[in-house]
Amino acid sequence: MIPGTASNEGDGVDGPVATQLRKGVLEYCVLALLRDEPRYGVELLHELGRFPALATSQGTIYPLLSRLRRAGLADTFLRDSDSGPSRRYYTLTTAGHRALEDFTALWPAFRQTVDHVLTPGEHP
Repeated sequence: MIPGTASNEGDGVDGPVATQLRKGVLEYCVLALLRDEPRYGVELLHELGRFPALATSQGTIYPLLSRLRRAGLADTFLRDSDSGPSRRYYTLTTAGHRALEDFTALWPAFRQTVDHVLTPGEHP
């Protein structure tokens, strides 16, 4: 157990380990969701919510979207809504596509390395 953390036993999708893992990959999961079509914040929340390990809140998604925009990975535009005020949609920039491609290329080897280290007897 890491000092200063709760027991990892029964961590589930809401414990400290899951929170740290989610923080590490959420940005790239959002970029992946923006890859094929523009989306607005609540739509992203609903889509992420389909996967318990990725479910997050408005207090996380909107600051993340702002960071992506400031970093030049996403851009925004307003679109009229049939059910209320205009919505701010997010779309990937060229740099956002490149960042997602880089992550996608690195992820399998990273995941395999972590799996290797975590498997008892698999490393010297």
